[in-house]
Amino acid sequence: MQTKSSGTSTNTILVIILLIVTFPIWIGIAGGILGAVIGIFGAVIGAVFGIFGAMIGVIGRFIGWIFHWNFHTPFVFWNTGLLTIFAIALLLIMLAKSRR
Repeated sequence: MQTKSSGTSTNTILVIILLIVTFPIWIGIAGGILGAVIGIFGAVIGAVFGIFGAMIGVIGRFIGWIFHWNFHTPFVFWNTGLLTIFAIALLLIMLAKSRR
């Protein structure tokens, strides 16, 4: 019976030593897997918000076309829509109120 008990304790000690020695490998594998999962999740989120941004850009371009917003040439105040003039006036009113 003594040989079985000493064999079991030797196996336990060998397993513990093996785990201690190979710990950097396991932690590296776990970190790599975690980084890959988070990277893929980030890529998916980036793609979804990229598509969302493109849709908002198309909607903004369409609204700009309707109200004749012209942001291609700087300091051109003709050919602006009524909504643009209203937005600029509203901005100036809000800035004037905030300075009081």
